[in-house]
Amino acid sequence: MIVCAVVFVDLVGGTGTVWLPLLAAGPALAAATSRPAGVLGVGLLAALLGAGIGVRRGMAASELAVVLSTLVAVALAGTLAGVLRARRERVLAAVRSVAETAQHALLVPVPETVGPFRTAVHYSAAAAEARIGGDLYALVPTPYGVRMIVGDVRGKGLPAVGTAALVLGVFREAAHDEPELLDVVSRIERSLARNLGDDDFVTAVVAGYPEPGRLEVVNCGHAPPLLVRGAEVVPVDPVRPAPPLGLRALTGESPGLQVVSLDEGDQLLLYTDGVTEARDTEREFYPLAEGLARHLCDEPARTLAALHQDLLDHVGGRLHDDAALLLLRKPFATAGTGDAGGPAPTGSPVVRPLTAEPGPGVGGAFDAREGTA
Repeated sequence: MIVCAVVFVDLVGGTGTVWLPLLAAGPALAAATSRPAGVLGVGLLAALLGAGIGVRRGMAASELAVVLSTLVAVALAGTLAGVLRARRERVLAAVRSVAETAQHALLVPVPETVGPFRTAVHYSAAAAEARIGGDLYALVPTPYGVRMIVGDVRGKGLPAVGTAALVLGVFREAAHDEPELLDVVSRIERSLARNLGDDDFVTAVVAGYPEPGRLEVVNCGHAPPLLVRGAEVVPVDPVRPAPPLGLRALTGESPGLQVVSLDEGDQLLLYTDGVTEARDTEREFYPLAEGLARHLCDEPARTLAALHQDLLDHVGGRLHDDAALLLLRKPFATAGTGDAGGPAPTGSPVVRPLTAEPGPGVGGAFDAREGTA
């Protein structure tokens, strides 16, 4: 287009001597988009047209030779740049392929239905070209019910991937072996204590659904899950806060088991701080609970798609930290009816904090290990 524009200006009566050097922009820009042969072709076209314009305008032979030498040099440099660019693109494609394979091996895709739940996952890595990062999730059916984990490794990008792989490997193994959820967490803690550095840790929520209506939650320094029941969005704040995984030896504190009722129609959202700490141009954090209330529907995949788009709109199009969202919905036994046969709840949920006392919105939360309300 640039070459044609210079020729057009010359044909309509412009001063060709002034515009002629702009022909070098053609092969220079072609190096960014075309193959080496294409760059050479554009360079040859620019040189031929430049020679024609110079002859037509009566340029001195020495001046025309300088201009044509410049065009040839730019074309050759652009061709070399095209060769190097094509080589880097092949390397990047190979790295992406490996990264995607590693992601599928590390973060196993979650099916739409797991046990009694409809499920959906959305994951975004801050290192966009790497496709993987330090956030982790897993959802597995076990002999002791459906168990899940969502966590965040200290740091982000590829350096955190090894720790995430370690946590997920231990979790998947322990989730099938250990009858008690606290023992699963202890297995992960022991493994991290042997393998992590002094400054490394992992925040995580480990949850299990061992029997109908009973959700067990162990929160290790992580953001509280959001429970949706009827017209309420409720943060499941830990009754007894515990340190992140890998730091128990420094504090001597053990996590407690929290039990929350999870009935038909309820939904549970687990997430990482890449979501709640995302800021807009005015440095305001993303209001996850309000966003969930706005976009909630009966299809977890649709809910997460709308929620993620809302998050991107909030930050201006690109996240600067790894972000993971895991949403579960316990569907009604009969479509369109609740537990007592009435219609399914409608309307926009409202945000309300969870208390330790039983209430009509959410079943009571208590520390099962300590036995305190």
